Amino acid sequence: MTFWEVILSDMDAPQDTVNFTLGEELEDEGTAIDLPEELPILPLRGLVVYPQTAIPLTVGQERSIQLVDDVVAGNRMVGLVASKDPSLGTPGPDQVQSIGTLATIHRLFRSPDGTVRLLIQGLQRIQIDEFIETSPYLKARVTRIPEDEVVFADDIEMEAMVRSVVDRFKALAELVPSIPQELVTNAINVEDPLQLVYSIATYVRIELDDAQRLLEMNNAGDKIRHLLQLLSKEYDVLSLGRKIQEDAQQEMEKTQRDYYLREQMKAIQRELEEDDDQQEVERFRELIEAANMPEEARREAERELSRLSKLSVAAAEYGVIRTYLDWICSLPWNERTEDKLDIAVAREILDEDHYGLQDVKERILEFLAVRKLRAEREDEFAEGEGFDPVRRDRSGAILLFVGPPGVGKTSLGASIARAMGRKFIRMSLGGIRDEAEIRGFRRTYVGAMPGRIIQAIRRAKSRNPLIMLDEIDKLGRDFRGDPGSALLEVLDPEQNAEFRDHYLDVAFDLSDAMFITTANSLDTIPGPLRDRMEVIQLSGYTELEKLAIAAQYLAPRQRRENGLHAEELEFSDDALLQIIRDYTREAGVRSLEREIGKAARKVVTQIAEGELEKRHVDRDTVKELLGKARFGYRSELQDRTEIPGVATGLAWTPVGGDALFIEATKMKGGKGFEYTGQLGDIMQESAKIAYSFARSRADQLGVDPAFYDEYDIHLHVPAGAVPKDGPSAGVTMATALASLLTGRTAKSNIAMTGELTLSGKVLPVGGIKDKVLAAHRLGADTVILPRKNENDLDDVPDDVRDDLSFVLVDHLDDVLDIALVDAQPIAMSEPQVAVG
Repeated sequence: MTFWEVILSDMDAPQDTVNFTLGEELEDEGTAIDLPEELPILPLRGLVVYPQTAIPLTVGQERSIQLVDDVVAGNRMVGLVASKDPSLGTPGPDQVQSIGTLATIHRLFRSPDGTVRLLIQGLQRIQIDEFIETSPYLKARVTRIPEDEVVFADDIEMEAMVRSVVDRFKALAELVPSIPQELVTNAINVEDPLQLVYSIATYVRIELDDAQRLLEMNNAGDKIRHLLQLLSKEYDVLSLGRKIQEDAQQEMEKTQRDYYLREQMKAIQRELEEDDDQQEVERFRELIEAANMPEEARREAERELSRLSKLSVAAAEYGVIRTYLDWICSLPWNERTEDKLDIAVAREILDEDHYGLQDVKERILEFLAVRKLRAEREDEFAEGEGFDPVRRDRSGAILLFVGPPGVGKTSLGASIARAMGRKFIRMSLGGIRDEAEIRGFRRTYVGAMPGRIIQAIRRAKSRNPLIMLDEIDKLGRDFRGDPGSALLEVLDPEQNAEFRDHYLDVAFDLSDAMFITTANSLDTIPGPLRDRMEVIQLSGYTELEKLAIAAQYLAPRQRRENGLHAEELEFSDDALLQIIRDYTREAGVRSLEREIGKAARKVVTQIAEGELEKRHVDRDTVKELLGKARFGYRSELQDRTEIPGVATGLAWTPVGGDALFIEATKMKGGKGFEYTGQLGDIMQESAKIAYSFARSRADQLGVDPAFYDEYDIHLHVPAGAVPKDGPSAGVTMATALASLLTGRTAKSNIAMTGELTLSGKVLPVGGIKDKVLAAHRLGADTVILPRKNENDLDDVPDDVRDDLSFVLVDHLDDVLDIALVDAQPIAMSEPQVAVG
């Protein structure tokens, strides 16, 4: 094998390869080579190329690839010089050595990664005289540096040094396996000392400075001496390295011996633990038998158990499978609690826990009555009347309690569970954004676990618990999924019999579970989800209901929580009523309980300090315990409506009914009509309709037609920080504008609601019960309603209807006749007065 064959054997030739004609041997030193006038210069990092040698190079920089392309297209000659600093990416003229090697490209191929691999033959030493171009790559004028000619037989000392170099190189090659044996053979047989020096220097590790110095030496004898020194140094280093390796090998053999012994100990330990592993497998097999699973779940559990029995405890899958088996075996596949079907006892428990809420209680009692009757007649309906082979019978119930905060939606769920004798599980859905929270995580994820539904079933240890999904209207939705859509299967009686959690991946029957969801508003619940639930509205409490709740539930609970006996703190009905009216204004009773608790703590402090032994709280002592009143019963109505341009409206909010004091004012100017108060699109339209109607009624209201050209009108709906929308304030806006334009104040005892049309018609609106309760809390005694809302008055509690008068109207003129003081009759039809 020739020297060229040795080099070529190290290069892989892909398809995109360019070969050039070359001889079997290197070009002779004495061969006359015409140097080009301009020679491309290729800087090398950490490498020196010598004459009379061949070496593979890899080119990756864009300017270097362009240089190679231009050289290959021409005479294939290039100047190779080493960079002074190998860390530089693109060295300039001052950053490369001045002496290098003239070389020719003999072979080229392009790699898929965009780099170019070359086979370079060094020809002669050259010196750079000056750089003439730096872009796109370096070009320079160079001159040839001749080598000293050496005759092998004329110099005995030279022959001795050459032999020493060969011997040292042979010894070094035995320590460096990467040096090809063919190269050693060729080096022994070489006749030219310079070629010998350059060939050996190419394949031996030499520092860059020493390699460059070797190239720059002119005398062959100096080159050989310098190379001999370098070989001797490298040989000493490698010899010492081999000795260190041998010592390390001996130490390693000792370490391996210890390792083998430890592995034997582990094997013995594993043999001892195999009995424990077998016991674990047998334990799971017994659990599977005892769980009484459906066929699908049983097959999956047995398949996973078979996999577990074949795995080592140290295997990564062992813990995953074991956790899965633990989950699937601990679920109550056929465990259930027996429903208490005694209707009288259930009614007693519901009345004991909650005051009022008759609609909800009746619905629960209906559910229990149906369950009782079906249980008694189960055999009669097995294949009889109404049997549907496609749709299965539904045994669970899915209710949605909608109402303002503090009316007892959540506590009512616990009371229903107690009345039915079922396990109670509460889950808060507020802020949940990940679908996997409902349906679980797939087992491919690290730390995967079932969703909240399956977790709740496992905690309940019953397949028919009462599961309360709290705050369903506050579910989130983002890139992780839509949990509301995941609940569609859970809350669908036709689908939840085969609910599939992503973690379990087997069907679990949820049809026997009773689901109760709560919400403050229906607007944010998706339509398909809302359609699957039976909606039960819970409105705010009346004053009498709050009084009864405070006396029967809140006050005793606060006494107990603050460590007081019943005789140590007593509240009179007048005191509780004053707290309800002057210190709270809410649909529920949470603030009321906080105020009662505040009074209780004051009394506890006085008893602890020895100031008194017991306290009877009456109307006169409320202010002493709670401070000055926060709200004025009826006084706010009088204060806000004592000037023209203010009317009292009623609004519905997710937290119950509320009052709106809509204000209007006028000023000199020509801008027309303005409205403020964070009004939504619908409410803005209502304001424009009210203004247009007021202008159209200028003659009847006694307003000068030139008034609108000289004055601006501004309509405001407090509170400005709260967004508002809806059509039900149209009547109130028009009344406020009519009050402003006529100078007649609105009656302080009247509140109103209704949608207004351009023709003055009053259309029906929603939320009548909550609005009426808000008017009652505010202290109004007359409520103006659209005539078509008359049937909604049936939902208003009797005690509230007894305290209020209701006026049913068809047209705004009727409203103005009733609502404005000293108003002249302008009605187009007679209003109907319905006295509660």
